Amino acid sequence: MRETLRGARRVLVKIGSRLLAEEPAMVERLCDDVAAVRAQGIEVLIVTSGAIALGLSRLGWRTRPRDLPRLQAAAAVGQGQLMQRYDAALRRHGLVPAQVLLTHDDVRHRGRYLAARHALLCLLEAGAVPVINENDTVSTAEIKFGDNDLLAALCTSLIEADLLVILTDVDGLHAGDPRTGAPLLPLVREADQDLERAAGMAGGAGSALGTGGMASKVQAARIAARFGVPTVVCSGLTERPLATVLDGQERGTLFLPRQDRLQSRKHWIAYALRPQGYLFVDEGARRAVVEAGKSLLPSGIVRVEGDFEAGEAVAICDEGGVEFARGLCAYEAAAVRLIAGRHTSEVESILGYKDTDEVIHRNDLVLL
Repeated sequence: MRETLRGARRVLVKIGSRLLAEEPAMVERLCDDVAAVRAQGIEVLIVTSGAIALGLSRLGWRTRPRDLPRLQAAAAVGQGQLMQRYDAALRRHGLVPAQVLLTHDDVRHRGRYLAARHALLCLLEAGAVPVINENDTVSTAEIKFGDNDLLAALCTSLIEADLLVILTDVDGLHAGDPRTGAPLLPLVREADQDLERAAGMAGGAGSALGTGGMASKVQAARIAARFGVPTVVCSGLTERPLATVLDGQERGTLFLPRQDRLQSRKHWIAYALRPQGYLFVDEGARRAVVEAGKSLLPSGIVRVEGDFEAGEAVAICDEGGVEFARGLCAYEAAAVRLIAGRHTSEVESILGYKDTDEVIHRNDLVLL
């Protein structure tokens, strides 16, 4: 299994706040590792945390603030400090870093998503090393990713990565609490039940400096797996972890991808978008969507929740409230409420117009 990682030509490596804060030379060590991999002709992009932690230190604040303005202020101070470290560390190897700051809005809007993609691919073509971080200075609750594990997972489809490596301060995912001697899980297979078990084994949030934890890393691996990208979660405290992983050596936990890889656009619908509403459907409609690969018609909708516009993402749930699919709705919420449970032949007489027979076309729909 591990030998297949040697074929990766474009790698996304993510490093968290806690690792950067506890190891003063971590940026330099990471960049040495990146340079060694780049020398083999492999493209590398870095997703980095650390701006807020550095800002707190520079401002003399001992604890992470709870209020958004102070977090934004710390990020504004720390981002420059962080990039100075990457610039100095990569410059020693003749490499050029490129700062890329993103918010969830940048991946939610298709035009901005494609603009970010084109910029990143241009940077790789020019030989630069993109250093990606959430734009915490302007992020609010509505447009935050939540943590950089999610940002890294979404970037796998954004730049069509071959591998995601998440560096942390533990050696991988364990079958329980590692402090009690629970063994390391070297491999988690693509099957959903394996990932569900892995998610159950993972802990909660991370340190006071960061927002992630092992649970968010498992979730990131799940998202990357749907795009067909393997993920390795391993310790960043060991010697050359990135180069070691790419050499096929056993390190950390390898999450294998799914075989039924989602296309980039459907991966974007499933994971980059946040549902603006909910459509509850009957059992017949659920079977038609899940088992027969059909579009969602108005006749199968039993209830509508939320206020959304045409073209926005909505969650599709069974009558028990379990979400099983997500898609782009062809009609606004008010219109769907009027045509719910009705035959497609009645849509025009009810609304006075009919854009399409389907409420969500199968090309705009993803099973979760």
